[in-house]
Amino acid sequence: MDPVVEALAGFMGFLSWIMVGFALPHRYWKESTMDGNIITISTVYENLWMSCATESTGVHTCRDFPSLIALSGYIQATRGLMIASIVLGTFGIVGTLIGMQCSKIGGENYVLKGRIAAIGGVFFILQGLCTMIAVSWYAANITQQFFDQFYAGIKYEIGQGLYIGWSSAVLALCGGSCLLCACISNSPGEKTPYPYHPPSRGQVRSTVATSQTPSNYGRNAYV
Repeated sequence: MDPVVEALAGFMGFLSWIMVGFALPHRYWKESTMDGNIITISTVYENLWMSCATESTGVHTCRDFPSLIALSGYIQATRGLMIASIVLGTFGIVGTLIGMQCSKIGGENYVLKGRIAAIGGVFFILQGLCTMIAVSWYAANITQQFFDQFYAGIKYEIGQGLYIGWSSAVLALCGGSCLLCACISNSPGEKTPYPYHPPSRGQVRSTVATSQTPSNYGRNAYV
């Protein structure tokens, strides 16, 4: 496998894992601006764990969601998918570090190391899929409530945390796909070619014994 492609794919996977860890506790998954009186304008925003409000006077208030069971189903599913994404990304990083050619872990068996790197790429792809499903599902509920004319609650808009999650999912999918395709396409070439030694052919030396037939006849015999 090309070490440059391997390093680039590993870097994209590691960066996507960092972004997932940054997006999960991010406060601005959805936000809305509410007009109060002439002076007070409050901004309400939520994430997967709490709901916050900030007034123009500088007062900042946050409250955690009181009950896990009372939460909407999509919020619980999004939590699980994001946590699973972090776990899968951790396995992807470990597999990539072990399978890299510059790593001394695993010896010099490059065929085995290539397979381990490919497994790391699969974990990165699974991480990207979990993140993409979680973020897109959350955003779909925001847009559905926003365009619903009969929805009486606060209408939110897409926050910064969702964009970070989408970027992380794209990086994880690209990095995992590059790592997997590079390992699969170059796996036959990693086999150690054995030099061909033609069989030694013994040279058959036929020695013809030239025995001089003693002549029983002298010159006088032809007289």
